[in-house]
Amino acid sequence: MELVIVTGLSGAGKSCVMNAMEDIGFFCVDNLPVKMVPVFAEEMKGDGRYQRVAVVCDIRAGLTAEDLQHSKALLDEQGINYKLLFIECRQDVLFSRYKQSRRSHPLMDEDVSLLLAIRKEEKLLSAVKNMCDYRLDTTQLSVSSCKIRVMGLFCENMNSLMHIHCMSFGFRHGVPEDADFVFDVRFLPNPYYISELKDKTGLDPEVSEYVMKYSAANIYLEKLREMLDFLVPECIHEGRSQLVIAVGCTGGHHRSVTFAQSLYEYLESKNYNVSVSHRDMQK
Repeated sequence: MELVIVTGLSGAGKSCVMNAMEDIGFFCVDNLPVKMVPVFAEEMKGDGRYQRVAVVCDIRAGLTAEDLQHSKALLDEQGINYKLLFIECRQDVLFSRYKQSRRSHPLMDEDVSLLLAIRKEEKLLSAVKNMCDYRLDTTQLSVSSCKIRVMGLFCENMNSLMHIHCMSFGFRHGVPEDADFVFDVRFLPNPYYISELKDKTGLDPEVSEYVMKYSAANIYLEKLREMLDFLVPECIHEGRSQLVIAVGCTGGHHRSVTFAQSLYEYLESKNYNVSVSHRDMQK
């Protein structure tokens, strides 16, 4: 089991980090007392469903360097593979975030102002920060940039992070509402008007051979592949978790099926996490 203990300053972005870790397959638990981590890890270790686990331990549950050191020793005894990630941010940015969100800092009370609470927490956790394997400063990071940084730390295969779904459809039945990119192949000759192909689909070799025998089809497919070679890495870098590529023809039986299947096979050959469906093929 892989365990990541996430800690750091309040308002620095631990929730954003945990969302990113969930997206790459971690089972995440927020606000766990650090003394409970060895017990929790032992329970998770014995359950095959939890191969990657992340927990947040911070000042809300009274985190101290001494307690963290003790828990680390117990985890070492248990043979748990773990890493510590500290999330930090500049004081003035933390102050601004709290002002904008109107949330209360965990260390604020009648005698402690927001700015003093931020400074106090930073001092209390300075020893904790020095014990961590990784540090992530979110001062100048957007949500998507933060996600990419987390992925870079804990994801071995970036290509698998985003699910790509290729689909065919017929414009006669409407454009898919969840499509991110829509490509139109209605300009190509329609196999529907060939009697021996009319009742077949783009999954049949005879139909796909007919569609792709035209130079325009091959040029268009090559240009789509080139565009996806550029777009897909950019979408992954942006932090997207899903991308839907829709190819449409008139009825969704022939040309769009051939193209959607071809794009699926191309992306699969690139080791992307990809699937395919043909929405209107049986209509």
